[in-house]
Amino acid sequence: MTSSTSSPGPVGPSARLAYDDLAPISDMGTDCEAAGRALHLSVGREAVAAAAVARAAVRPAPSIHFADFPREVPKRDIEVGEAAQRLANALSLYLD
Repeated sequence: MTSSTSSPGPVGPSARLAYDDLAPISDMGTDCEAAGRALHLSVGREAVAAAAVARAAVRPAPSIHFADFPREVPKRDIEVGEAAQRLANALSLYLD
């Protein structure tokens, strides 16, 4: 025999489905914040990291246009230390 009972669905006017793909982004964000509070995820360092992620998520994307970047970027000078020079000389390498 099979049971004809169905699992209970959302109850009440504010109940929502678990996967509400058509919901506005602001509603989904509110749902995530509520879930985080219910799971006690916003404590200590996690709260700071979550706040940083939230700020980064709403910042505009960096530009990909060539004109927005400097054309001449100076290269860093690489200095060869005395110990590295002695080691290179011992291995018959020539560092200038």
